[in-house]
Amino acid sequence: MKRDLDLCRTLLLTIEDDPTVIGLKTYEVKGAGEEQVSYHVKLLYEAGLIEAHNGSGLNAFRWYPIRLTWQGHEFLDAARDDTRWNKAKAFAREKTGSLVFEFVKAFLFK
Repeated sequence: MKRDLDLCRTLLLTIEDDPTVIGLKTYEVKGAGEEQVSYHVKLLYEAGLIEAHNGSGLNAFRWYPIRLTWQGHEFLDAARDDTRWNKAKAFAREKTGSLVFEFVKAFLFK
């Protein structure tokens, strides 16, 4: 499955907007299936942007977001503005030919 940084950003915004901080959560994102959302929750967890729970079983891949981490809040504060986000993606594509997370992050935090 391919990583989609726009989906990652959408998930971060959705998690931030949720007023509850306890319990396993599931979020629906327009245009993304349940497995794709779970995959991106795991990626956000691996990047240190959220806390998450692995609820996968023998026949199911399922990751549940719990909350944003401090780093997640910092990243989202820098990526919240659509214009800045699009400039960061363009910067990363210009520098690498693809959408590399570290280049997006470098642009957002400069």
